[in-house]
Amino acid sequence: MLPYKRSQRVGDIMRQEISEIILTRVKDPRLGFITVTDVELSDDLKTGRVYISVLKKDELARTLKILNAAAGFIRHEAAKNVKLRQIPNIVFSEDKSIEYGMKIDGLLNNIKHSDERKRDDHDTT
Repeated sequence: MLPYKRSQRVGDIMRQEISEIILTRVKDPRLGFITVTDVELSDDLKTGRVYISVLKKDELARTLKILNAAAGFIRHEAAKNVKLRQIPNIVFSEDKSIEYGMKIDGLLNNIKHSDERKRDDHDTT
């Protein structure tokens, strides 16, 4: 089993901290309901990609623009609680894993229903 990489451990801590900062300290009335789903950090911990999902898909582009504009503030606030020599530069991106999971689930359901229809057709003949 591979060890739990340092970048993953720090990414988990950063995800919690960034979530808290967005929830309590980013004061922008244009922001709706945001979930920070993951933070992927480079192995050298200098850069990070913060994946988010939003409740209303039509607000995604605006939300990403606002969060990327506030990235410096969020990074500065994270530095107060996360004890690292250097806090990673962060970029916010859309988390597409939820959509991908729903697509896979739909494909699996189609296969299941197709197999059931084939069995039903085979049983009636």
